[in-house]
Amino acid sequence: MKNSILLLLIFVSASVFSQDSDYSVSSYLTEGTKAPNTHYIGEAWLNAIIHDDAELGYNITKATFKANSTLDWHKHATAQVLIIVDGEAYYQERGNVPVILKKGDVIKCEKDIEHWHSSTKLSNVTYLALYGGGQPTTWTEVITQEYYDEIAEKLKNN
Repeated sequence: MKNSILLLLIFVSASVFSQDSDYSVSSYLTEGTKAPNTHYIGEAWLNAIIHDDAELGYNITKATFKANSTLDWHKHATAQVLIIVDGEAYYQERGNVPVILKKGDVIKCEKDIEHWHSSTKLSNVTYLALYGGGQPTTWTEVITQEYYDEIAEKLKNN
């Protein structure tokens, strides 16, 4: 009888503290899907961690760019925050000098500011991009390989 009561208590305790299967759990650690070669040079993978969630009102996308890859010039209807989680990136806003961002760096680009970001010539980059939902990215100008190479050379010498 004592063993039966003990087993019953263990079973009830385990069921009370077990995880509920109704949660929607995803991971930002997965690489995501390879992006189609539009609006960038090179190789990129995207993982839409939070996308078009009306209650939150913002998106979080994990992007991984292989070395020597870049996005085109673009802008967003809301501010965008980039959090560099691995590797190194180039970042430039229209009219400003480009900079190198490294693992741990966080940068905010205000809404409607034309900018581009990429991996560096020799390093992959993975970042989390946080931005408002609802409005698509506006692509404004193609980044050529020649322009990217010029920026890489300038930043290498600084």
